Amino acid sequence: MPGSSAGALVRAVAEGPTAGYDPVKQTQTSGGTSAMLLKKADDKSKRLKLLEDLQQSHALDARQKDWLQQELDRLRKGIQGERDAAHYLDNYLADGKNSVLIHDFRFVLEGEAAQIDHLLMNRLADVFLFETKNFSGNLRITDNGEFSVNYGRREIGIPSPLEQSRRHERVLAKLLARLEIKPRVGSQFQFHHVVLVDPKATITRPSPKKLDTSMVIKADQFPDWHKKFGDQDIGVLDAFKGLANLRSTDTVREWGEKLLRQHRPADLLSLPEFMVPKVPPEAPEPAMPTPTASPPPHLVPPSHAPRAAPRTLVCAHCGSKISFPEGKFCWNNERRFGGLQYCREHQTFFK
Repeated sequence: MPGSSAGALVRAVAEGPTAGYDPVKQTQTSGGTSAMLLKKADDKSKRLKLLEDLQQSHALDARQKDWLQQELDRLRKGIQGERDAAHYLDNYLADGKNSVLIHDFRFVLEGEAAQIDHLLMNRLADVFLFETKNFSGNLRITDNGEFSVNYGRREIGIPSPLEQSRRHERVLAKLLARLEIKPRVGSQFQFHHVVLVDPKATITRPSPKKLDTSMVIKADQFPDWHKKFGDQDIGVLDAFKGLANLRSTDTVREWGEKLLRQHRPADLLSLPEFMVPKVPPEAPEPAMPTPTASPPPHLVPPSHAPRAAPRTLVCAHCGSKISFPEGKFCWNNERRFGGLQYCREHQTFFK
């Protein structure tokens, strides 16, 4: 049809009638697209309570107080940001069968952990990776792709969320290959990176001619962004390739469930070593004097027996001569024989 967008047409077929595609206008209607919500965000209330309880401690030094305040701010903003973004994604994508949506997906592969705030996969093998940043100030992006946040007169440089998402892509691509999750022969997954920021924030961008930042959007603008993405003209040939690569809703759900089995929640109670409470070492108990064994009452030498000096070859009980091995045995077991020596017969009375 003249003037139509091949990209929109392909995605309309992929997303099915629940997507609200209008064949006359060739655009998405307000119904949005549909997705199967496989996982909500993990409950982080235990970690929040741990940090809040630690903050009440009077034993914290300056470094621990600073870290604790920063970690609490980061955690609270992160929880709120992910919750807001999930609200917009869930409401727009609704509950359907044409895509899978996973919130708060964390996995570990070959010792490397990846934490993806929101992941969306559709039947065309599009994979959307969403990074949520809950900035309430002014987000500024330079011509070189550097990110900073301005709070009044204070500007703070931050790591690029786009680069962070691209690192996640590399690890996720390995995981998909290992799980044998793949599109049809001759095709591959298409990854798309989206940064969702607080709707109340402002975004200062470079000129689109210098750097494309169209994937950095306010969370409440996602529906419009997704419609524009679907309306991109990808060409008739690519459109037919897309239709040939179309997978069933069951396959897409199977992909999502395979990924979900790899989810490894973060340890909510872990702390850096310098934050772990130090237990004062217990004072060592005073050493007890080594008791000196004394002969049992029935082994007290009789009055007529010669008194034997320690370390002599004379039995301390009967006064008879003993061999050197008999004496050595007693001397090597000083605690048992009280430092004296006994003949073999009288050694047996010592337990």
